[in-house]
Amino acid sequence: MRISFKIVTAVFAAILYGGLAYGHVHRAEMKAHHFMFMQYSPGNRLVELSPAGTIAWEHPMPGLAVMFKVLPGGHVMYAYGGTPTGVQEVDRDHKVIWDYHAQCEQVLGFELQPNGNVLVGEQGPCQAVEVNRAGEVVHTTPLITMEKPAHRQMRSLHKLPNGNILSCHEGDATVREVTPEGKLVWGYSPVDSVFDAIRLKNGNTLIGAGTQARIIEVTPDKKIVWEFGAKDAPQLGLTWITGLQILRNGNIVAANFIRGNEGKGVHAFEVTRDKRVLWTFADHKMATLVSMARYLDEKEK
Repeated sequence: MRISFKIVTAVFAAILYGGLAYGHVHRAEMKAHHFMFMQYSPGNRLVELSPAGTIAWEHPMPGLAVMFKVLPGGHVMYAYGGTPTGVQEVDRDHKVIWDYHAQCEQVLGFELQPNGNVLVGEQGPCQAVEVNRAGEVVHTTPLITMEKPAHRQMRSLHKLPNGNILSCHEGDATVREVTPEGKLVWGYSPVDSVFDAIRLKNGNTLIGAGTQARIIEVTPDKKIVWEFGAKDAPQLGLTWITGLQILRNGNIVAANFIRGNEGKGVHAFEVTRDKRVLWTFADHKMATLVSMARYLDEKEK
């Protein structure tokens, strides 16, 4: 009995990729999701996809942008570089609802606070600036960096319940926690080209370890207690872990910035704590590089 080369190739590919979903083709047990992603290239834009994989909404960025947040009412907030640079909130008709212009070289990171204020990650100089919706500066925390050029000084930043700032310093390959006055109280390195870090309720820190192509959970005494990386799922083609989203069930949605490996691997994926990959997005015709992805149909933790 002769078996065609095409059939053998197809079977081998199925085994190799373990049923990995590319584009909008999913395994039967993989759930399709309503989600939004930040397209870094070609053309910096936000794209919202329906569970069917069709574009529900898209919005061009006013300047370089790598992260966003969808607000409860459906508006979207993002930081943007360029001249000017700052943070914007837009509605689904593309109307600018709020626009803060920062007095620095570049803004790429931000965080919306529970009281409506916005924590702005300013680069050049490197500092966390909390502003209210009137555009007034409420507090400024100087941040530590050894990186002189502005662009890689900082990515994500988060204000912790104790008022400290947890920030990711890409150029330094370091995650740092500082007091509101800027005093260093904790740090973890090296995490090459680190983009995002989230303090967990158990006191540990979940870190998207950049070009180490892995996600790690570290304790306050800097021990790694959980890790997911390229060796756990080689079929994902992990290159550079960027934005993280923690779902209410504890699963993690992560973006995979495939610079240098364009056209290969996934743009984003969902993984459980027992390292099962439940969802992937890898439409290389729609986007070349993606820096962040967020589910819109499941609640965050």
